Amino acid sequence: MKIDAALWVNDLSKAASTAQAAEEVGFDALWTSDIAHNPLFPLLLAAPQTGRIKLGTAILVAFARSPMDVAYQAWDLAQLSQGRFLLGLGTQVRAHIERRFGMTWEQPAAERLRDYVLALRAVWHSWQNGERLNYRGDFYKLTLMTPFFDPGPIDHPHIPIFTAGVNERMCRLAGEVSDGFHAHPFHTRRYLEEVVIPAIEKGLAAAGRSRRDIALSSAVFVATGRNQDEMDAAVAAVRQQVSFYASTPDYAAVMDLHGWSAAREELSHLASRKQWADMPALVTDEMVDAFAVVCPPQELSARLRAKYEGVLDRITLYMPFDPKQREVWKLLLDQQ
Repeated sequence: MKIDAALWVNDLSKAASTAQAAEEVGFDALWTSDIAHNPLFPLLLAAPQTGRIKLGTAILVAFARSPMDVAYQAWDLAQLSQGRFLLGLGTQVRAHIERRFGMTWEQPAAERLRDYVLALRAVWHSWQNGERLNYRGDFYKLTLMTPFFDPGPIDHPHIPIFTAGVNERMCRLAGEVSDGFHAHPFHTRRYLEEVVIPAIEKGLAAAGRSRRDIALSSAVFVATGRNQDEMDAAVAAVRQQVSFYASTPDYAAVMDLHGWSAAREELSHLASRKQWADMPALVTDEMVDAFAVVCPPQELSARLRAKYEGVLDRITLYMPFDPKQREVWKLLLDQQ
């Protein structure tokens, strides 16, 4: 099981040095997120300053961008990183696509994402092999590529595509077409074993693929600290994050699986009234233990292995990597 880190920087001037520190500590990959900043910019800065660590998006919002636009960006990053770029794609929810990005929402989302992935690969194939671009899908049609707009072949043309999701349909899609799958951080081991993995396996079987054809990845909640104050603060942060996700209808299946529907409904009610401060109190210790690994730094390696080995191929610590805390994370990685 590989251990990755999250690269979240508000100041882009720190992206390269943070990535260098993560590589020195020993993380296998760095993942950025499409939240308050463009997730590709930190990777663009990190790629020339690192040499081993993989660089990926977890995730880039696909439906906010055309597949051709993303194809160019991924191609350039694959070349710049010498084949270390991992393209993680997600759909986001309808409200964000329509009201935040001003784009159109088309259903079914899983089939549209399938079309998106196939369109990307068609473009890359055209550039690498010099063949005519003629992709005609249900949602995307890409048929124009003149030499002036063709970047040509690169040394590392295979760009692994990770797709993300929570529901069974997205999991099955990943099994059918993706190189990797980003499980949502709002998960429990039980949800992964009973819902996510069986759906992925159905997709693999439908496509004639095997489990070794796809890497399962997820960000994971960890609450750790060097003293009690740090531990208490970390647990409080987990309660806050879990309360937010649990209040969102898209993630209801996770709570319902564990019999926490009543808490979910109350959290949704509080969220609708913007009573954010009241929400964490509804997240019980049982929920915290199900969603997060809570322990001192010296126990992290064993606890993470116990929870995720045999289920996930790689995990990303949910909190952003901070070079100032490299001693904590080096202790974790040295024990792997």
